[in-house]
Amino acid sequence: MATAGGSETCSHGSSLESSLLLPTKEPNWEAIPESESEKLCIDDMLDVYCGEFGSWQLRHFVLTSLAWALEAFHTMVMIFADQEPGWRCVEGSGSRCDEKAESVCGLEPGSWEWEGGPGSSTVAQWGLVCGEKYKVGLVQALFFAGCMIGAGVFGHLSDSSLGRKGSLKTVCILNAIFGCLTSIVPDYFTYLLLRFLTGFSTGGVGLCSFVLATEPVGPTKRGVAGMSTFYFFSTGIALLAGIAYIFPTWRALYVASSVPSVLFLFLVIPFISESPRWYLVRGKINKAMKIMQAIAKSNGNNLPEGIILALDDEANDASNDNQSSSKEAVSGSIVDVIRSPVTSIRLFLAVGISFTCSVVYYGLSLNVVNLETNIHLSVLLNAVAEMPAFTITAVLLDRFGRKPLAIGTQWFSAIFCLTGSVVGSVRMWEVIKMGCGVLGIFGMAGTYNLLFIYTAELFPTVVRNAALGSATQAAQMGAILAPFVVVLGGILPFLVFGICGLVGGMLAYCLPETLNKPLYDTMRGIEEGEADWRIT
Repeated sequence: MATAGGSETCSHGSSLESSLLLPTKEPNWEAIPESESEKLCIDDMLDVYCGEFGSWQLRHFVLTSLAWALEAFHTMVMIFADQEPGWRCVEGSGSRCDEKAESVCGLEPGSWEWEGGPGSSTVAQWGLVCGEKYKVGLVQALFFAGCMIGAGVFGHLSDSSLGRKGSLKTVCILNAIFGCLTSIVPDYFTYLLLRFLTGFSTGGVGLCSFVLATEPVGPTKRGVAGMSTFYFFSTGIALLAGIAYIFPTWRALYVASSVPSVLFLFLVIPFISESPRWYLVRGKINKAMKIMQAIAKSNGNNLPEGIILALDDEANDASNDNQSSSKEAVSGSIVDVIRSPVTSIRLFLAVGISFTCSVVYYGLSLNVVNLETNIHLSVLLNAVAEMPAFTITAVLLDRFGRKPLAIGTQWFSAIFCLTGSVVGSVRMWEVIKMGCGVLGIFGMAGTYNLLFIYTAELFPTVVRNAALGSATQAAQMGAILAPFVVVLGGILPFLVFGICGLVGGMLAYCLPETLNKPLYDTMRGIEEGEADWRIT
């Protein structure tokens, strides 16, 4: 039942009046008799005893969110590695080479050369121009296809056998291996395969990092914390621009962008904790309680004896007198999400919004990055320009709620995209169109950021990463299609982006609000909890 403050209470029982264990022994919370314990779900324990966002959560959040920078490295490296470099006529080529030509397609072989040599990019290395230019787009499409598959696979594994931390460790190992191997590929097709494999592992980085960083955070702080994770992604893009400037050849760039994954494995992963929520749903109460005790101690609080974690459906079920049930692993899959009347429509809506949002975000990103300016400066400015959107969305998140912001940011972007589709293409109008594109991506960056925290709150712990993985898969499909929308040219790209923004906003209108609602653990818990919310 919902309380007046908007959060759900899920505690019952009485406190333990005396110490059950010797101070020198490791506590065994599973052995505490149910009649002598007070059961609390994680949100209540964080709120009442541990602290919602203290020093422990801050340290854990920062360390875990660093993985977002790694995702940015492996995703955006293609901007520099696959760029078409400048060219110049070879001395003595005479009339065989015209430097005023728009491209090298009509020039005689041997009359021109790439600036920076053949090692400056994959385009120069394997001659991916003219009739072979489609191969650059194919690499990008297959990378995002790999991301789409990897998001589903690692979303399931992080909910089940590997856990959040185990999955994050696995994808970082794979990224480091595939990234370094990419730097020594002998031909285009091997390069294509390794970029697909890199996409497969990269697809799990963001969602594993996001869930692991936000699950130990209390309900009133979780929104702002979740929104703040994307600063690390934008910072990663900005850092990549500097790395690409220092390492101008594509092979050296792949090594330089993969080394941080190795450093993360050895310098950061050992100091990251597994999610107590995952431990709880897997029946590992002692491990979950040990983390909660560490959180309370680090935050300067005290976790009283006799307080024990329970799943939300157990803590609310007064008739439950079987303590052993809390020791059994509770599992779930995407099939359970589809079967449930509460979560099935949520999954459909989240997938649709993620798809339309990604088409607009990546499509507009390509338009901004492909301006005829210094590519390193363009990427840097594009990354920095997204940060105000994150800040504004984070500030307004807990004031107006997830649903109004999801609608407003998408329609804000849609308005400017549609405006860009009707303005002309003559000088001054071109400047206005550029401004429409910048404002369009400003709004959609806020949506893209918001969708992670919103989607995570819409589903219970047992299927959270699986659902988030499905939404991420849809986003990757949108990323695959975005470049094809861009090449349509004329008014069509802005028109498509505007329509996608309008449709995404309408889909968001059908979602429930999650502000101040508990983060449920089980399918039963969310079904019963949502029923209580509808009654009140």
